[in-house]
Amino acid sequence: MSDDKRVGIVLVSHSAQVAASVAELAKGLAGGAASVPVAPAGGTEGGGLGTSAELIAAAAAAVERGAGVAVLTDLGSAVLTVKALLAEGDELPDGTRLVDAPFLEGAVAAVVTAATGADLAAVEAAATEAYGYRKV
Repeated sequence: MSDDKRVGIVLVSHSAQVAASVAELAKGLAGGAASVPVAPAGGTEGGGLGTSAELIAAAAAAVERGAGVAVLTDLGSAVLTVKALLAEGDELPDGTRLVDAPFLEGAVAAVVTAATGADLAAVEAAATEAYGYRKV
């Protein structure tokens, strides 16, 4: 896959700072991930805790490069908001997929995999596989 057709990644958290920090960490740990479009979508428009359909839709549009968009969420209403946007059908770019993965580990796996030029299915599989990462 060419650099201009990368999978985009959106990280949705209830906190703008958490979403931005996870995006920064994932890109930093992925070494050559400068070509991977990653956007945080955290908090509300007013800067409070919560989720915003508008911020999520804007982030997805910003990272869309023709190879699909993987959306990872932290919990609760973030998941519900993305599901609602997907159900509406016209708020998110075609090929946008909610990925069931742990937020931090899944984000790192998704960015690393997308940096290789992998397709959306491979990015989703790598992020989902992060559920199995053992720490002890």
